[in-house]
Amino acid sequence: MTRTLILGGTGWLGREIAEQLVANGDDVTCLARGESGAVPSGVTFIRSDRRTPDAYVLVAGIAWDEIIELAYEADLVTGALEALADCAQHWTLVSSVSVYASNAEAGADEEAVVVEAVDFDDYAQAKVAAERVTTEAVGDHLLIARPGLIVGPGDTSDRFSYWVARLALASHEAVLLPEVRDRSVQFIDVRDLAAWLIGAGHRGLTGIYNAVGSERDLSTVLLAAAQVAGHTGNLISVDDEWLIEHSVNYWAGRRSLPLWLPRSDSAFAQRSRDRFVAAGGTERNLHEVLEDVLADERKRGLDRERRSGLTREEENLLLDEIARQLASV
Repeated sequence: MTRTLILGGTGWLGREIAEQLVANGDDVTCLARGESGAVPSGVTFIRSDRRTPDAYVLVAGIAWDEIIELAYEADLVTGALEALADCAQHWTLVSSVSVYASNAEAGADEEAVVVEAVDFDDYAQAKVAAERVTTEAVGDHLLIARPGLIVGPGDTSDRFSYWVARLALASHEAVLLPEVRDRSVQFIDVRDLAAWLIGAGHRGLTGIYNAVGSERDLSTVLLAAAQVAGHTGNLISVDDEWLIEHSVNYWAGRRSLPLWLPRSDSAFAQRSRDRFVAAGGTERNLHEVLEDVLADERKRGLDRERRSGLTREEENLLLDEIARQLASV
């Protein structure tokens, strides 16, 4: 039986890792504040504020087969390393492809240049700093996983789930799309990522891996989402300039079209996954992911308030403006 400590475990990815480990029969402990979500069933849960002096007193000195670090904030990462680096046979740090300095080179691998870690309030720079300090403390039994966009049931970012939910909500009505020509999207299902992290830890895998899915045409993904959603309305695609002029944002956040990237950053969704696949990385069928996400979205409400995307009212106003411009030509 493998003894695993997850630093976190009540958030989305951490909970998925914990639940899969428990299902495998492993001994799992989660150390967290417990404010990100429900505590997974079957784990030993230690409620702790990692910024307090005695945060790790109940887990230090134990011989852990695996420690999984999900945080990136400098004080959390360094505090855990100071208390626990000598306790783990294997250490996994979940980082991000956001660490790379350039998103202009399609197919770039793990050797690509990363950003300078100067401002630890910046997400990418903080991730780089976390990688470096963990490498120094843990040495040659460290796995660094750099996922890109993580998707699947339970996602609260709305970056991927927006589309299948919106298409289902619109039903026979029109939906606004960005220009999809020559645009890519790259994602990994949270369940596949968790399974790979667990297997890699059990095998003692070390090194740096882009834990990403296949590069897919954005048009293919959106058409598959429309099929899964049963959408029968028109798909209205407009160019980048028009969207920007009308205050629609790229990628994520309020008043955005999720997954839509500036062409200058297109390689963000074109990272090499060769090393990941060689190390056993897999991905499930696109339609299966979309069907599971849609089922989850229906439970949570297709018309709920979202962290990313356009509201249906905002979208309809933009569609009306497009119709007026076309009528005046």
